[in-house]
Amino acid sequence: MNNKERMKYFYEQVVSNHQLEELPRYISEDCIIRVGEEIYPVGIAGMRQHLCDVRKTYPDLRMTIIRQYCDGDYVISEFIAEGTHEGEWLGMKPTGKRLTFTGVDVDRIVDGRIIEHGGAMNTFETLFEAKIIQPV
Repeated sequence: MNNKERMKYFYEQVVSNHQLEELPRYISEDCIIRVGEEIYPVGIAGMRQHLCDVRKTYPDLRMTIIRQYCDGDYVISEFIAEGTHEGEWLGMKPTGKRLTFTGVDVDRIVDGRIIEHGGAMNTFETLFEAKIIQPV
């Protein structure tokens, strides 16, 4: 698989099916998360914890890659993520509502594994539209 195919498989199969045992095949032990200019070392254990935390809120989470762009080691994946809001998150009680988010992941791949991850998702727009959060 090339890097684009590998990332599509990772998100649509490994993440969507919560196949945590597969993480070492896709995540580098030296993986970092980039948030703006900030860098957070997470490795495989941190990525596993992140995916477990997401599953607590959206146990049936599914990701679909709708478009990708590759430039050298970088793969940019535009996605749709869908899941039922069944767990508390940031003080928001579960609603049982099926939510759809869109977003973009930016991953740098070295030796077939994600060494750097970042991105954004329309979380607040979706929560506002679903009336889970309200304007002040």
